[in-house]
Amino acid sequence: MKFLDQAKIYIRSGNGGAGAVSFRREKYIEYGGPDGGDGGRGGDVWVEAVDGLNTLIDYRYQQHFKAGTGEHGMGRNRHGAGGADVVLKVPVGTQVLSQDKADVLADLDQAGKRVQLLKGGNGGFGNTHFKGPVNQAPRFANPGQEGQEAWIWLRLKLIADVGLVGLPNAGKSTFLAAATAARPKIADYPFTTLSPNLGVVDLSSGERFVLADIPGLIEGASEGAGLGARFLGHVERTAVLIHLVDATQDDVAGAWRTVHQELEAYGEGLADKPEILALNKVDALDPATRAEKARALRAAAGARPRLVSGVSGEGVTELLREAYALVRSRRAGAGAAEPTPAEPRAEDWAP
Repeated sequence: MKFLDQAKIYIRSGNGGAGAVSFRREKYIEYGGPDGGDGGRGGDVWVEAVDGLNTLIDYRYQQHFKAGTGEHGMGRNRHGAGGADVVLKVPVGTQVLSQDKADVLADLDQAGKRVQLLKGGNGGFGNTHFKGPVNQAPRFANPGQEGQEAWIWLRLKLIADVGLVGLPNAGKSTFLAAATAARPKIADYPFTTLSPNLGVVDLSSGERFVLADIPGLIEGASEGAGLGARFLGHVERTAVLIHLVDATQDDVAGAWRTVHQELEAYGEGLADKPEILALNKVDALDPATRAEKARALRAAAGARPRLVSGVSGEGVTELLREAYALVRSRRAGAGAAEPTPAEPRAEDWAP
C-alpha cells in the first residue's frame, strides 16, 4: 500500500427537504384543512479516527463527498426522511485543515474520536405549521435549507513516542530494523527511505514504545531541497528525538549542525524537544577514531554522544532504555495533568 499523508478533498452536507402544501380531501369529512408535512433534515459530514489505517491513500481516488438530501414532506402530515450522513474514516493522528491550511479544524489523535465538520440543512415547514385562527388554509410552505460546502486538507501525523532524525545514509533504517521488528528498505545510497516507517520497541513486557523513522534531511530541506521537511510533521507528537550522526563521514559536527538548523527552521517546537545524540556506525571505526569523532561532536552539540551501531547492535539497547525513560516521564506528566474526577458525595446521591 502506498503511503500518502496529505489529501485535499471537497465535502458538502445535504440540503434539507422542502415542506409540503397539502389539504385533506377525504369524502364525508365536512371540514378539511392543511396537512402538509415537514421536509427531512440534510445529512451531516463527520470525520472519525479508526484503528487499522496508516495512510490516506483512499482519498487520492475519491475527492468529493456529499451527504444525502432530506426528502420532501408529503400530505397527511407525513414528514420527509433525513438524508444519510457521510463519515470520513481516517487514521489516528489525522488533522483536518482549512483550504488555506491556516486553521486546524480537528485533531483526531485518539481512536474513536469523531468530529462534525459540516451540518446538514434543516427541513422546511409544511403548511400545517402555519395554520391558525387567522389563516386557516395557508397555501405556502418553507423550502429546505441548503447544506454547507468546503474544501479541506487531511494531513496525517503519525502517533509515535520517539523519532529518528539525521542526514541521508545516517543509518536510521538500519537502527529501526535493529530496534524493532520493522523491515524498512535498507541500501547504500541516499534517500533509501521515501516515506515514514513505524516500529514497536519491545524492551520488556512493560517497556514498549513506538519508534518513527522519517526520510533524511539535507541542507535547505525547509525550503524544499531533497524530500523537503514535509515529513517532519510525523515526529511533532514525539516525546524525544534520537539524532543519528554517521560516524564514518569526515565532518560529524557539520552533519549535526545541518539537521539542527533544519529543525529550527521548521519550527513547531522540534528544536526544543529532548534530543539524544548518537554517533552511529561506530563498528567501522577503531577506538582512536571513535574518541576523536565523539570529541568533535560533543564540542559542537554541547552534549555527550552515545556510541551505537545498528549493524552490530552495540549500544542500541542502552540508547533505547534512555529514550524510554524520557517517554515514561512524559506519560507520567500527561497523566498528572489530567484532572481526577471528584468523588460523589453521599448527599448528592439519588435513586
